[in-house]
Amino acid sequence: MCFNYKSFFSLVLLAICDSNYKFVMVDIGAFGKFSDSSIFQNSVFYEKMQKNQLDIPEPQPISQSSETCIPYVFVGDEAFALSMNLMRPYAKKDLDETKRTFNYRLSRARRYVECSFGIYANKWRIFHRPLNVQFALAKDIIKATCVLHNFVRDRDGYCFDDSLSCPLPENVTQEGLRRNNKTALRYRELFAEYFMTDGKLEWQRNMI
Repeated sequence: MCFNYKSFFSLVLLAICDSNYKFVMVDIGAFGKFSDSSIFQNSVFYEKMQKNQLDIPEPQPISQSSETCIPYVFVGDEAFALSMNLMRPYAKKDLDETKRTFNYRLSRARRYVECSFGIYANKWRIFHRPLNVQFALAKDIIKATCVLHNFVRDRDGYCFDDSLSCPLPENVTQEGLRRNNKTALRYRELFAEYFMTDGKLEWQRNMI
C-alpha cells in the first residue's frame, strides 16, 4: 500500500514549519501512493483546523490603513485547496501583475518550508538513501529525527548558510480539491491587494 507512482515503497512526512525552520506539526505514516491534498484532508491537523481547534489568533486588520480584518493563514502550494486559513497560489493561466506578485510573495513564505525539509534531510543523512527497515520502525525514525531537528535548531539558532541552497519553490501542477468558497477567495484578494499597496516591496516587480 506504500507503493508510489515512482515504483518504490514510501511513506509521507507532512509538516507545518515556522520561520525558524522548525517543525510545528508533523503527520507521519501516510502511504506514498496518496496525493498531498488527500493526506492533508485526512490528517488530525486538518480536522482541527476545520473545527477551529488550533488556537489560531483572532483575525486582525491587514494594515494600519485598513479596518478589514483577515485571518491568520498557513501557506501551501497548488496541491492544497484554498480555505479561510490556508492560502494557495493563483492558477498560472491569465495572471495579471497583482496575481503574479501574490504568487511570488507566497513562494517566498513557502521557501521556509522547503528549507526546513532541506536542512532536516542534510542534517540526518540517513534520508539520502532508502531505509531498509520495517514500516513501524521507519515511522519511529522519522518521529525521533523531527524532534532532534527542532532541538538542534534551538541549540544552533539561525544559520544564514542553511538557506543559501533553497531556491524559491515552484508551484506544482497537482491541483487541490475545488471547494474554494467566496470568503476564502476574498481573503486571497485582500492579501494580493496588500502586496501591491501598503505591503509592497520596492524590488518585487523585478522578481515576477
